[in-house]
This record gives sequence, C-alpha cells and structure tokens, in this order.
Amino acid sequence: MDLLVEIKDSITVQEAVDFVESPSCGGVAVFIGTVRNQTKGKSVQKLYFECYTPMALQEMEKIARHIQQEMGIQRIAILHVSGEKLPGETVVVIAAAAPHRGAAFIACQYAIDTLKETVPIWKKEYFEDGEVWVAAHP
Repeated sequence: MDLLVEIKDSITVQEAVDFVESPSCGGVAVFIGTVRNQTKGKSVQKLYFECYTPMALQEMEKIARHIQQEMGIQRIAILHVSGEKLPGETVVVIAAAAPHRGAAFIACQYAIDTLKETVPIWKKEYFEDGEVWVAAHP
C-alpha cells in the first residue's frame, strides 16, 4: 500500500511520516494544520469537524492517487480529524515522499488546497459569543 487516507478522532504527525518514509525517497514534506486561537480578531474557543466519512475518504483517496500519478510521489498520507478540537491541536496532516524534495512540497500544497475545496468536511468555530459553520464543501 502506497497511500494512507484516514479520518479519525486523533491524528499525529509521526504516523504520517512513518508511513511515507522510504529508502527510495530523498524528500519528505509535511503539512500540519492546527486549530488557531483566533479568527478575524475573535478568540476561538474550539472547533468541531463533521464529515460524510465514506465520501470524504473516497475524495481523499482520489486526491492521493492523482498526486501519485501526476507528481511523481511514491508514498502519501492524508489524515484529518473529526470531532471537537481545541486551539493548538492538530486537525490535518499531509505527508508526501518523493525521490526529490520539490515534488513533495508541491504535492503537500496541492493536497491541502484540493482537500479544502472538494472533501465533504465541515467546520464549526466556537467563540465566546456564539458559533458559526465555515468552509462548507460540496
């Protein structure tokens, strides 16, 4: 297996890195997304992520396969959380391994940008004075 896509309550950077590391790859790039403590000048108390898991996993795998076929990536991991997360906690990790670093960097950026556009994961931000759903996807 050359790709790992998961949605679960808790993820770590290390599990993604451990999955993609390979003696044939000289470049491993990692993107880590965490909960910010503020948005638009408002203090964020927590985030809540909800998704339609079967479709989200299918879309994440589609992204991973495209990256492997078009960008020369040998191994890729795309991990995302569901449920409640506090500021500072990790919510998404993307790790890509390639023979050379350039492709790995490009793959990580493409993966996070495409994930945010196409994967059905919804985020609710909680503030002291209320909450709001943001980043709705198809």
